[in-house]
Formats: sequence, C-alpha cells, structure tokens
Amino acid sequence: MFSCLLFSGCGRPPEPPATTNLPPAVVRVQTVESKQRVATEEVVGTVRAKLHSVIEAKISGKIEKMLVVPGQNVKTGELLTQLDAREVQAQLDQALALRQQAQNDLKRATDLIQQKILSQSEFDNAQSKFRVADAAATEAETLLGYTKVIAPFAGVITRKYVDVGDLASPGKPLLEMEDARDLRLEADVPEAVISHLTLGDKLGVRVSGVTNELVGVISEIAPSADSNSRTFLVKLDLPPTPGLRAGQFGRAAMPVGETSALRAPASAVVQRGQMELVFVVVNGHAQLRIVKTGKRIGDEVELVSGMDAGEQVVVDGTGNLVDGQALTIKP
Repeated sequence: MFSCLLFSGCGRPPEPPATTNLPPAVVRVQTVESKQRVATEEVVGTVRAKLHSVIEAKISGKIEKMLVVPGQNVKTGELLTQLDAREVQAQLDQALALRQQAQNDLKRATDLIQQKILSQSEFDNAQSKFRVADAAATEAETLLGYTKVIAPFAGVITRKYVDVGDLASPGKPLLEMEDARDLRLEADVPEAVISHLTLGDKLGVRVSGVTNELVGVISEIAPSADSNSRTFLVKLDLPPTPGLRAGQFGRAAMPVGETSALRAPASAVVQRGQMELVFVVVNGHAQLRIVKTGKRIGDEVELVSGMDAGEQVVVDGTGNLVDGQALTIKP
C-alpha cells in the first residue's frame, strides 16, 4: 500500500505531462463506438480467363504453316495453322468432276423425259446420281476448309503444342488461347461458408500484383461439393483492371456471419515505426496511446486493443500534436 501512495493515481490513467510552453492545439475529435459488420473468411483462388479454348484440327494432316506464337494477340477468324491440303484438294477436284458429269447426265435425262423417250425410273436414277455427286463435292469442300485452323474468338495465344512438320489429328491439341480481357477468380469454398453465398453477391477480392482491392461478383456456384476436398467451386467475375492477368493468386473475403468491434476513423491512427498510436482526449489534453488495429472498413479502422467504447480520439490535427498538449476542440 505504501508503494501505491508514492505514485499518485495508482490504478487510474496517468495525468498528462505538463506542456505549459505549447499553445492549445485546435483539433477535431470523435467518440470511439462499437459497430456491427459482416464477419468474413478469406478463401484463396486463382485468376482465370472466362473464355478459354484448346484448339485441335478436325482432320489429319501435316502442319504446313504455324502462323502464331505464345503471347500473340489474334482476331476472330484469323488463320492460326495451315495443314497440307494437297490430298484433300485432289478429293475435291475428283468430286467436282463427278458432280459436273452427273449434272450433264441429268440435263440430258430431263430433255429426254420431256420428249417421252426416257422412262421415269431412268430419270429418277439420274437425279439420284446428281444428288450423291453434289453431296460428295460439298463434303470435300468442307474438308478443304478444315485444313485452315482459325481463331474461334479474339484473344491471346497462351500455349503451342506443335510446329511445322508435325502431324495434326483430331483429339491432338495444337494451341491454347484465351480472352485476357474478361477474367474471374475461381476459388474452392468450404462447406461452412457456401450457405452464406448467392449468385450476384459482391465480395472484396485481393490479387497479388494489384494494389487496389477489387469487387468480384459471384457468377457461378457449383451445385455439389468435390468428393475429395468437400469444397464448392465458386467463380467471381472481376472488373477490367491494369496488371490483372490469368494465373495470378487471389483471395476473396467470404461472409460467415456478423460481429462487432470498436471503430475509429483511419485518420486517427498515427504510424511511428512498427507502432500504431492514437491521441486520446483526457481532461482536455492529448494522451498518446498504443493501439492495435484490425480490418479496415471504408474510411474507418477497427481498434482491437488499447481503447474503450466512449473514449474520444483526435481525428484531425494529429500532425504536430504532442503528448500532453492542451486541446481546443472544434465542432
């Protein structure tokens, strides 16, 4: 008890030090209050292109020209790869010749049946032969078109699997491309969180390499969980942002409920080295106090420790303020 008497104010906040040489500082203050907010849990994910394609050849053939490289931007319908077309061209020439012959035979048969020299069955046979020849020519023309592999949409080439001289065949990838202008974050969400999500929800997203927080809109939610990880695949559409690219690592803040915490304007927190400080109003003077901050919500920051609800902090005028200095509070 004797030791307690030696130090006045034992068990109470210490009185601010005398600063009679300093004029009162004109400041604006605000009362620290407990406020509700949505509690979130961060879920990691990967930025991917919404439109992605693995390009294959529809017919077999040796690659004659490879006109693109990874990283190259292409337009819709642009020629990417040319296959050797000599064999298909020969088939087309043969089919066109047979069609022309069948067309001539049909013309003669038409004249003869009008003169009632040709029977109806012979005329029908000539018509059938022309239809078969015409279909074969159309098929050969289509196959010739397949020797040209074109871009299905505007985008960028991301990967090349083959080169000139290689054999292309159905089912064998030639190239990969994606539309880098339209991106989304794909994340595996735990079972405990998925019930809080609905299509169209807007969530905060942070991506490595991008300084600003993005707003992602939920566009897809998997209807069933993965049997191994017990997670649901959720896709969030991201706005066009400089520096945002497919393959980047990202985090999405998923809502899990509500919580309350003390909040103060972010301007009240003074950073000095590794310490976070605020000036608290005590008996008309500024008292410097160490605090620990949490999440930032808009222009406010959560105060995890160092403050009690109802105390007042200086929010404007902290630049030249000194511990213990008298205060003049402006409205």
